[in-house]
Amino acid sequence: MTLVLEDVQRRTLRVLFCTQIIGGMGVAIGFSVGALLAARLGGTGISGLAASAAVVGAALLAVPVTRITNARGRRWGLATAYTVGAVGGALVVTAAVTRWVPLLFVGMLLFGGGTAANLQARYAAVDLASPSSRGRDLSLVVWATTIGAVAAPNFASLADDAVHGLAVPALAGPFVFSAVAFGLAAGVLVLLLRPDPLLAARRAAEAVRAPARGSFGLALRAVAERPAARLGVAAVAVGHLVMVGVMTMTPVHIGESHGEADVLRVVGIVLSLHIAGMYALSPVVGLLTDRLGRRPVILCGVAVLLVACAVAGTAGHDTVRLSAGLVLVGLGWSCTMVAGSTLLSESVPIEVRPAAQGLSDLVTGLAGASAGALSGLVVELSGYAALTLLAAIATVPLTALALRPAPARN
Repeated sequence: MTLVLEDVQRRTLRVLFCTQIIGGMGVAIGFSVGALLAARLGGTGISGLAASAAVVGAALLAVPVTRITNARGRRWGLATAYTVGAVGGALVVTAAVTRWVPLLFVGMLLFGGGTAANLQARYAAVDLASPSSRGRDLSLVVWATTIGAVAAPNFASLADDAVHGLAVPALAGPFVFSAVAFGLAAGVLVLLLRPDPLLAARRAAEAVRAPARGSFGLALRAVAERPAARLGVAAVAVGHLVMVGVMTMTPVHIGESHGEADVLRVVGIVLSLHIAGMYALSPVVGLLTDRLGRRPVILCGVAVLLVACAVAGTAGHDTVRLSAGLVLVGLGWSCTMVAGSTLLSESVPIEVRPAAQGLSDLVTGLAGASAGALSGLVVELSGYAALTLLAAIATVPLTALALRPAPARN
């Protein structure tokens, strides 16, 4: 990598670090109360569908965001996703005011734009990264989310109180702050993510810009032809499925044993610890990904997820054990996300890389959405422990894929 490209990479990481803090706060403060707001408006049975709608939104937005990224670079793709997320946050607030449940789900669908942007940002971190530091650079951007996301759930109650005088209903206040955070992140990206890392990488590789139309077909073919790329996609998707399924219903599970006056405080603490597990150790995960290899870290992530499901599933209403289980869920997710994303990014040609990454996020989002949609029904019918058992079983196919002999060293 030339000195000029190294300078661009350092600038890119600084800008992404900043926007991940802001965007991470926007995502976390909304997600921390999304299921509770849905339960209040429509009942426990549909509470999981609120988070599921946001995950579906993030997945579906991967398609237009990828097209924008192919045509105009990372800057405009990420900014567009954050802008859609801001609109979604505003619609959720409107739904809470009008108590119109369908509008709540439309708002949560668009709110997923914030998640889409936060996830896509990790790929922008490796566009210009050297092979020996891809895991580290990607994990640093993932880690930046910690600063905003860990603190955000604890400010949910404060956010509610801050807008109470504006006739915003209880549990909707955090979404006001989410919308503002997403708008701010979009503005920072448009102004400061210059030069665009993807466009700079293409120029450096003398690659022809991938077409916006039909690129998902090319990406699907590229991933299908490469075992390492398939493993990368599977690792990210399965880790996300387990995390979303367990995390979505934990606030509702906590709410069953705490009064309304305490539930936001307790949920805030538990989810902050969970988010710390997801992001705080990601630089260490990135370092291990570069040093030990992608597959060993993916397998380590699966093992941690299994332990996490066992701890959370046997915790009952013990807040300490639930917190420990959620921390481990976050750590397992971090291992599969960082190692899987790095493996995918380096396994496909640069011409189709953005589309392959978008395809991965689409598959990941749909997997998480399925988990979120079913989690409420599972808990209502069989309980929280059954949900964690099903989440553990879901890791079996990934384990088998990761243990298959690698055709080449990854």
